[in-house]
Amino acid sequence: MPAAPSPFVSTEWLAANLGAPDLVVVDASWHLAPTGRDGRAEFLERHIPGAVFFDLDGISDHSSSLPHMLPDPNTFAREVSALGIGDGLRIVVYDALGLFSAPRVWWTFKAFGASEVMLLDGGLPKWLAEERETESGPATRAPSHFTARLDRTVVADTAQVERALGTGSAQLLDARSKERFAGTAPEPRTGLPSGHMPGALNLPHSAVVADGRLADADTIRTAVDGAGLDLARPVITTCGSGVSAAILWLALERIGKRPLALYDGSWSEWASSGKPVETDGA
Repeated sequence: MPAAPSPFVSTEWLAANLGAPDLVVVDASWHLAPTGRDGRAEFLERHIPGAVFFDLDGISDHSSSLPHMLPDPNTFAREVSALGIGDGLRIVVYDALGLFSAPRVWWTFKAFGASEVMLLDGGLPKWLAEERETESGPATRAPSHFTARLDRTVVADTAQVERALGTGSAQLLDARSKERFAGTAPEPRTGLPSGHMPGALNLPHSAVVADGRLADADTIRTAVDGAGLDLARPVITTCGSGVSAAILWLALERIGKRPLALYDGSWSEWASSGKPVETDGA
């Protein structure tokens, strides 16, 4: 299977292209609550020059009790247009951990029809390690116009996941840690049980990321084989709340296996909906 064209740009490329009128840089930093870190606060302290901040929880479906579910197209268009992100722009997304939340925002822009979305290889850590310029304070881009057309085929819901598990029409690949998947470690969200969907496979996102960068194709293939994934069959990626599932999407694309869909609600939706939960040995 041929690999898809790389979605990454280098720090050298970005430094040379900063300020181009058709380029917008997006800081997509987001952190799990137990870390105590605040992506927006860190953005205001330090970010790549000209970047705007994409609030993963803010630009979401606020009618849902689930975390950062995709908003409707009109809401997404309004929010990103206000950030100065418009049709025809080249979008470069990064995050503060190198490769954690940026893939989710990259996937989101693609799902809503953005034509050219890229990821900064190594993210902010690599940029800082190279002692490149940063700035502080809020973004100042002028509003633009983004036309949002959601490709619903890449977004899986619980009914689709149930059908896939019941009929074998697609494999569920879970990006959470082995301990959370097995039910031996707690979920980071209060009141949510750990464990996994019956029949799901586990490929922790940490197995395909090294030093904040996506692993090479050989490493990914080895990890995929170890997870028991059949590359000849469709795959739906999932995780705790739809963030690290996008890392698995990237990893699979690197080895030429584009996933069928990403389960937006992921474990947060499944486990809070009374669906069957399996744990290690059960």
